Amino acid sequence: MLRQVDLKYINSFNKDTMMETLDIKCVEIGKDYIVATMPVNANTHQPMKLLHGGASAALIESIGSMGSTLMLDVEKEVPVGIEINANHVGGMSSGMVTAVGKVVHAGKRTHVWQVDLTDSKTGRLVCTGRLTVMVVPRQQ
Repeated sequence: MLRQVDLKYINSFNKDTMMETLDIKCVEIGKDYIVATMPVNANTHQPMKLLHGGASAALIESIGSMGSTLMLDVEKEVPVGIEINANHVGGMSSGMVTAVGKVVHAGKRTHVWQVDLTDSKTGRLVCTGRLTVMVVPRQQ
């Protein structure tokens, strides 16, 4: 279902974006899932030195958008996030967070992604969320 591409290729889209600023990197592409990582550091902290919920939401949206891109002919269509939710169930102050996004619906005009964020070291769930993506025609 997801087009298999070189990880350098998919990560090249991060240049000069929030994904580059947050150091989000795609590390694996499966048939119906995608895996990305993001460091938990000063760039992703909230004032209490914990992983910022907005950074978690940005990771959820990034991974779903990456995945949807791999299902489309981006010369003709582009994915745009239209709804996101995130339940923050644990805190992290340092290390690396791993996000596993799995497509749960891949229609012609909408995709739905379930994304779980875990502490890369312990495997403990930190956040779970869903992203709904609308597929729209590319503007010429």
